[in-house]
Amino acid sequence: MTEDVRRVFRMDNEVLAFRFTATVSGRAGVKPRERLTGPARLKMWLQATGLDVADVSPTDLEDAVELREAIYRIGSAIAAGEQPDSKDVGTLNTVAAAGHAKAALEHERAEWHLTDTTPVGDALGVLATDAIHILGGPDRSRIKS
Repeated sequence: MTEDVRRVFRMDNEVLAFRFTATVSGRAGVKPRERLTGPARLKMWLQATGLDVADVSPTDLEDAVELREAIYRIGSAIAAGEQPDSKDVGTLNTVAAAGHAKAALEHERAEWHLTDTTPVGDALGVLATDAIHILGGPDRSRIKS
């Protein structure tokens, strides 16, 4: 891919799930900017985060956007001191449970091994699990809009 990932995406957040929600910029403005404009862009973002997938379908992209928006809405609700929507929580839990990625320490680095059959679903499962740890963890009161 010829595009530089740093020119396309914000990659500076330590929290992987929040880095994922940043694939939309300018949410507070009149017209947010979608950065996952096609399957190739999702593949680029996943690879940049160490979740290497060989291919991404349009359906995979739809699933990713649905997960991203659920994470964003849950985080926004928590930041506002409100209860997250149960449908969003259900989406998050379902995607996390469906993933089969395995963490491994290789060459002194944390790596993710995705299955050959559902690599994008596995990658989304990693993102959902990361979101669960942050949104439901001890630092959840530190979440800001």
